[in-house]
Amino acid sequence: MRRSLAIFLIVTAVVVIFLVHSVYTLLTLLIEDGSADAIHSAEIPAPNSPLIDNMPQYIPKIIHQTYINESVPEIWREAQRTCIALHEDYEYKMWTDAKSRELIATEYPWFLNTFDNYSQPIQRADAIRYFVLAHFGGIYIDLDDGCNRRLDPLLAYPAWVRRTAPTGISNDAMGAIPQHPFFLRVIESLRAYDKDWHLPYITVMYSTGPLFLSVIWKEYMSSGSNIGDGIGGGRVRILMMDEYNRFPWSFFSHHQGSSWHGKDARLIFWMGSHWVMLTAMGFLLAGVVGFGLWWIWGRVLLLGQRRTKRRDGGIWERAMGWGWRGGKGAYELAERHEV
Repeated sequence: MRRSLAIFLIVTAVVVIFLVHSVYTLLTLLIEDGSADAIHSAEIPAPNSPLIDNMPQYIPKIIHQTYINESVPEIWREAQRTCIALHEDYEYKMWTDAKSRELIATEYPWFLNTFDNYSQPIQRADAIRYFVLAHFGGIYIDLDDGCNRRLDPLLAYPAWVRRTAPTGISNDAMGAIPQHPFFLRVIESLRAYDKDWHLPYITVMYSTGPLFLSVIWKEYMSSGSNIGDGIGGGRVRILMMDEYNRFPWSFFSHHQGSSWHGKDARLIFWMGSHWVMLTAMGFLLAGVVGFGLWWIWGRVLLLGQRRTKRRDGGIWERAMGWGWRGGKGAYELAERHEV
């Protein structure tokens, strides 16, 4: 029994190690707050401060946004207007579906098949934002993000993304110089993460959306690439929530959005708000499954031992020439026939 227990524990450990390794990056995201690369409030001059003029400008003055066509819905026009009005000296690029596909077909033909075959339109909207930042540089802003102030201070960081809750980073506001190594890694990873997870929300989030970007960001940091400031560095700075949209001096204001969310998204949000209960239930279920597997393992071993004993007993009887003759429970010598 000790040997069987040891085998069972080894097999269980191997399975657990494999599962943990498979989701290791996701697990480490739970404790990653991005504070080591945060853009702190003290670094950011107040709106209209003359100190802004002394900051370097690495990122080109381009604002990128995406939509199906040029007719932006009314609910987002005010947010769009604020960003354009505050940045008259910036180039403004609206990436429609047609323009997005043209860029991919012309500059990145190796990705065109993946781009065309995404099952959800939002996946193409996600993907193109990474490509335009890697190709042109500039600042990408979702249509449901308005601008509270000029974005000039953010041009001083060769690459930045924003922190999101409960963990990881988001892809609704980002900036970069052309050919930044992080965004090159992002576009190179898109094909490998193009998988159908059956639930649209999970498929989008983990193939092109914020969860995908967060995983690539964590892998990028783990690879040692997230070092070096300035134009030749690879560091990605993090715009924290306070600087993003919580205060009047923050860079952005949030408007109604997330139009692509479906019923499965509500399930995911419910799970997120009840994660403590679900975690406890997960451990309980794992314990029940583990006990059940141990019980089955023990029964299989016991059955195998019984069969072995019966087989060994029969072999011994035949070897000795004894056979059961019934009657009163006695054995007698079996008759042998020579051929």
